[in-house]
Amino acid sequence: MPLHDWTRVNAGLFHDFHQTWSIFIKQSLNNGLLPKDVYALVEQRAAQYEPDVLAVHSDQGTGQLDLNDTDLATLAPPQTSIVRRTDEEVYGEKANRIVVRHQLGRVLAIIEIVSPGNKDRESSLRRFVEKTVDFLDGGVHVLIVDLFPPMGHAPSGLHKLIWDRFALDEPFEFPDGKNRLLASYVTGPEKVAYIEPVAVGDSLPEMPLFLTDRYYVSVPLESTYQS
Repeated sequence: MPLHDWTRVNAGLFHDFHQTWSIFIKQSLNNGLLPKDVYALVEQRAAQYEPDVLAVHSDQGTGQLDLNDTDLATLAPPQTSIVRRTDEEVYGEKANRIVVRHQLGRVLAIIEIVSPGNKDRESSLRRFVEKTVDFLDGGVHVLIVDLFPPMGHAPSGLHKLIWDRFALDEPFEFPDGKNRLLASYVTGPEKVAYIEPVAVGDSLPEMPLFLTDRYYVSVPLESTYQS
């Protein structure tokens, strides 16, 4: 199914689709894609401009997640159009923080389906970027699904704003004709971004969702979008 132009509908209609798609992705992950003792939950956010997120948890507490004996998570590097790596540390404005983990287990990864309200003004965009950077600094891997074009206050898109916090002034431009973005971020000894620009009319590729800095599962975006 070709990717729709979601700018042609109101935010409420996309929100309804966003909610439904999150459930289908969660069910797909929990129906055999994730290893044992790892599970996905849709977590609601009450604040305005804070979308529901799909969080992947492990009920092994704070212990090391062992994926060596599973064939569900993949070790080989994912294949995307663009890959960015950096081992630079960000010290500016960094402070100690208290992270409250989910009561059922340690958060391993987050899937964010971007809503119009995350990008419609500069303050909303800044909150989204800060939250994503906080996840990565806290050891949580992030997959961003952005089906909307860049806004005027961020012409290079979300990835450029996020990646500037780790590799300042590294250039990024959308390929001709593609201005929607799928981006999977890996946190660990080095930060890695696997980026796939897409366009209205494209099929959505599977994207890696990392459970550790080495192992990932492939998220079936296209089949769940069709559903």
